Amino acid sequence: MANFNKRRGTAWESAVRDYLNGFLDLVDETGAFRNPLSGENIRRAAQEGAKDVGDIHAAPFVIEAKDVKSPAVPTWLRQADVEAVHAGFPFGVVVHKTRGANVRTGRVHMSIRTWTRVRLALGQTARDMSERYGFRVSVRGLDSGRWYLTTDVERFAALLSDLRAGVSARDAR
Repeated sequence: MANFNKRRGTAWESAVRDYLNGFLDLVDETGAFRNPLSGENIRRAAQEGAKDVGDIHAAPFVIEAKDVKSPAVPTWLRQADVEAVHAGFPFGVVVHKTRGANVRTGRVHMSIRTWTRVRLALGQTARDMSERYGFRVSVRGLDSGRWYLTTDVERFAALLSDLRAGVSARDAR
Protein backbone atom coordinates (compact mmCIF):
# COMPACT_ATOMS: atom_id res chain seq x y z
CA MET A 1 0.00 0.00 0.00
CA ALA A 2 2.81 2.44 0.83
CA ASN A 3 4.28 2.10 -2.67
CA PHE A 4 0.90 2.90 -4.26
CA ASN A 5 0.50 6.00 -2.10
CA LYS A 6 4.08 7.10 -2.82
CA ARG A 7 3.52 6.71 -6.58
CA ARG A 8 0.29 8.70 -6.34
CA GLY A 9 2.03 11.46 -4.35
CA THR A 10 4.95 11.58 -6.77
CA ALA A 11 2.56 11.80 -9.73
CA TRP A 12 0.74 14.75 -8.08
CA GLU A 13 4.03 16.54 -7.32
CA SER A 14 5.13 16.05 -10.93
CA ALA A 15 1.79 17.28 -12.29
CA VAL A 16 2.01 20.47 -10.20
CA ARG A 17 5.63 21.04 -11.23
CA ASP A 18 4.86 20.49 -14.91
CA TYR A 19 1.79 22.75 -14.83
CA LEU A 20 3.68 25.63 -13.19
CA ASN A 21 6.65 25.29 -15.55
CA GLY A 22 4.28 25.35 -18.52
CA PHE A 23 2.22 28.29 -17.22
CA LEU A 24 5.39 30.32 -16.62
CA ASP A 25 6.75 29.35 -20.08
CA LEU A 26 9.89 27.84 -18.53
CA VAL A 27 9.73 24.74 -20.75
CA ASP A 28 9.51 24.22 -24.51
CA GLU A 29 6.88 22.17 -26.34
CA THR A 30 8.72 18.93 -25.45
CA GLY A 31 8.78 19.79 -21.72
CA ALA A 32 12.52 20.53 -21.63
CA PHE A 33 13.68 23.56 -19.67
CA ARG A 34 14.40 26.57 -21.87
CA ASN A 35 17.28 27.40 -19.53
CA PRO A 36 18.21 24.31 -17.50
CA LEU A 37 20.39 26.33 -15.11
CA SER A 38 17.79 28.96 -14.24
CA GLY A 39 16.82 29.33 -10.59
CA GLU A 40 13.33 30.24 -11.84
CA ASN A 41 12.62 26.64 -12.93
CA ILE A 42 10.10 24.76 -10.81
CA ARG A 43 11.69 21.56 -9.49
CA ARG A 44 10.81 18.65 -7.27
CA ALA A 45 13.14 18.80 -4.29
CA ALA A 46 15.47 16.02 -3.30
CA GLN A 47 14.69 14.77 0.20
CA GLU A 48 17.13 16.05 2.80
CA GLY A 49 16.63 13.57 5.64
CA ALA A 50 15.65 15.03 9.01
CA LYS A 51 15.44 18.58 7.61
CA ASP A 52 12.80 18.12 4.92
CA VAL A 53 12.82 20.97 2.37
CA GLY A 54 9.35 20.44 0.89
CA ASP A 55 8.16 18.67 -2.22
CA ILE A 56 8.48 21.38 -4.88
CA HIS A 57 10.65 24.48 -5.09
CA ALA A 58 8.95 27.34 -6.95
CA ALA A 59 11.01 30.30 -5.74
CA PRO A 60 10.07 32.11 -3.57
CA PHE A 61 7.69 29.30 -2.49
CA VAL A 62 8.23 25.85 -1.05
CA ILE A 63 5.22 23.73 -1.96
CA GLU A 64 4.02 20.81 0.09
CA ALA A 65 1.94 18.68 -2.31
CA LYS A 66 -0.85 16.51 -0.90
CA ASP A 67 -2.91 13.86 -2.70
CA VAL A 68 -5.08 12.56 0.12
CA LYS A 69 -8.79 12.17 0.68
CA SER A 70 -9.01 13.72 4.16
CA PRO A 71 -7.47 17.20 4.41
CA ALA A 72 -5.55 18.40 7.45
CA VAL A 73 -4.75 21.89 6.15
CA PRO A 74 -3.60 23.67 9.36
CA THR A 75 -1.16 20.83 10.10
CA TRP A 76 0.09 20.85 6.51
CA LEU A 77 0.61 24.62 6.60
CA ARG A 78 2.75 24.36 9.73
CA GLN A 79 4.77 21.66 7.94
CA ALA A 80 5.15 23.86 4.82
CA ASP A 81 6.35 26.81 6.93
CA VAL A 82 9.03 24.67 8.63
CA GLU A 83 10.15 23.21 5.30
CA ALA A 84 10.38 26.68 3.74
CA VAL A 85 12.77 27.70 6.53
CA HIS A 86 14.85 24.54 5.99
CA ALA A 87 15.05 25.29 2.25
CA GLY A 88 15.85 28.98 2.78
CA PHE A 89 12.67 30.20 1.06
CA PRO A 90 10.41 32.94 2.46
CA PHE A 91 7.03 31.27 1.83
CA GLY A 92 5.52 27.82 2.37
CA VAL A 93 2.21 26.74 0.81
CA VAL A 94 0.22 23.55 0.37
CA VAL A 95 -1.24 22.27 -2.90
CA HIS A 96 -4.04 19.74 -2.32
CA LYS A 97 -5.31 17.64 -5.21
CA THR A 98 -8.94 17.96 -6.27
CA ARG A 99 -10.12 14.41 -6.98
CA GLY A 100 -10.96 13.64 -10.61
CA ALA A 101 -10.09 17.15 -11.84
CA ASN A 102 -7.36 18.86 -13.83
CA VAL A 103 -4.25 19.98 -11.93
CA ARG A 104 -5.14 23.66 -12.43
CA THR A 105 -8.17 23.19 -10.13
CA GLY A 106 -6.08 21.83 -7.24
CA ARG A 107 -6.41 23.86 -4.06
CA VAL A 108 -3.54 26.06 -2.90
CA HIS A 109 -3.64 26.91 0.81
CA MET A 110 -1.70 29.70 2.56
CA SER A 111 -1.60 30.61 6.20
CA ILE A 112 -2.89 34.08 7.08
CA ARG A 113 0.69 35.12 7.83
CA THR A 114 2.06 33.90 4.49
CA TRP A 115 -0.85 35.42 2.56
CA THR A 116 -0.27 38.79 4.26
CA ARG A 117 3.46 38.73 3.54
CA VAL A 118 2.84 37.84 -0.13
CA ARG A 119 0.15 40.54 -0.36
CA LEU A 120 2.54 43.14 1.03
CA ALA A 121 5.31 42.02 -1.34
CA LEU A 122 2.88 42.59 -4.22
CA GLY A 123 1.75 45.92 -2.76
CA GLN A 124 -1.90 44.87 -2.88
CA THR A 125 -4.81 45.62 -0.59
CA ALA A 126 -6.55 42.64 0.97
CA ARG A 127 -9.56 43.17 -1.32
CA ASP A 128 -7.40 43.43 -4.47
CA MET A 129 -5.42 40.34 -3.55
CA SER A 130 -8.56 38.31 -2.84
CA GLU A 131 -10.30 39.40 -6.04
CA ARG A 132 -7.31 39.16 -8.39
CA TYR A 133 -6.25 35.69 -7.26
CA GLY A 134 -9.60 34.29 -6.11
CA PHE A 135 -8.73 33.65 -2.47
CA ARG A 136 -11.37 32.38 -0.05
CA VAL A 137 -10.97 32.44 3.73
CA SER A 138 -11.38 29.36 5.93
CA VAL A 139 -11.84 30.14 9.61
CA ARG A 140 -11.66 27.21 12.03
CA GLY A 141 -12.77 28.29 15.49
CA LEU A 142 -11.16 31.04 17.52
CA ASP A 143 -7.57 29.85 17.02
CA SER A 144 -6.18 32.04 14.20
CA GLY A 145 -3.40 29.47 13.76
CA ARG A 146 -6.03 27.28 12.11
CA TRP A 147 -7.21 29.98 9.68
CA TYR A 148 -6.02 29.97 6.09
CA LEU A 149 -6.78 31.22 2.59
CA THR A 150 -7.35 29.09 -0.49
CA THR A 151 -7.18 29.60 -4.25
CA ASP A 152 -6.62 27.23 -7.17
CA VAL A 153 -3.37 26.22 -8.88
CA GLU A 154 -4.14 28.30 -11.97
CA ARG A 155 -4.56 31.51 -9.98
CA PHE A 156 -1.57 30.64 -7.81
CA ALA A 157 0.51 30.34 -11.00
CA ALA A 158 -0.58 33.87 -11.95
CA LEU A 159 0.32 35.10 -8.45
CA LEU A 160 3.73 33.43 -8.71
CA SER A 161 4.30 35.04 -12.12
CA ASP A 162 3.30 38.48 -10.80
CA LEU A 163 5.45 38.12 -7.67
CA ARG A 164 8.48 37.12 -9.74
CA ALA A 165 7.91 40.02 -12.14
CA GLY A 166 7.57 42.49 -9.25
CA VAL A 167 4.06 43.48 -10.33
CA SER A 168 2.62 46.06 -7.98
CA ALA A 169 -1.04 46.72 -7.30
CA ARG A 170 -0.88 49.67 -9.71
CA ASP A 171 0.59 47.50 -12.52
CA ALA A 172 -1.90 44.67 -11.94
CA ARG A 173 -4.93 46.81 -12.76
